[in-house]
Amino acid sequence: MTSGGFAGHNRISTQALTSVAKVAAAEVLAVAPGQVRVSWSDEAGALALSISSVIGAPSLAQIRQNPGRVTQGGGSILARATAAKALILAQVEHLTGSQLSCVDVRISGVLTRDDGRVS
Repeated sequence: MTSGGFAGHNRISTQALTSVAKVAAAEVLAVAPGQVRVSWSDEAGALALSISSVIGAPSLAQIRQNPGRVTQGGGSILARATAAKALILAQVEHLTGSQLSCVDVRISGVLTRDDGRVS
């Protein structure tokens, strides 16, 4: 037993990992957690996360009124999806203590938002 610690193991269930990943992805992609699908796979002994989700974005009318919203909100949908990988990986690893080998993000649609929230 190490000083200050207890002998034994801690395990986080797949369901708990999935819940954390859904919430992390939803926050980064500006959507509700229910709109995020998560799956896990083994990648040469490491944990790989696959996410499929819509992404929140301002309406085209808002972009016409204020073209700067695209850059203020993190850039194009492709740029935001690419950046989302690292953000989601960091959040999931931080919150669960698990080490992920990769995060794959598939954007399945765009949810236009008029409330100003982009990312």
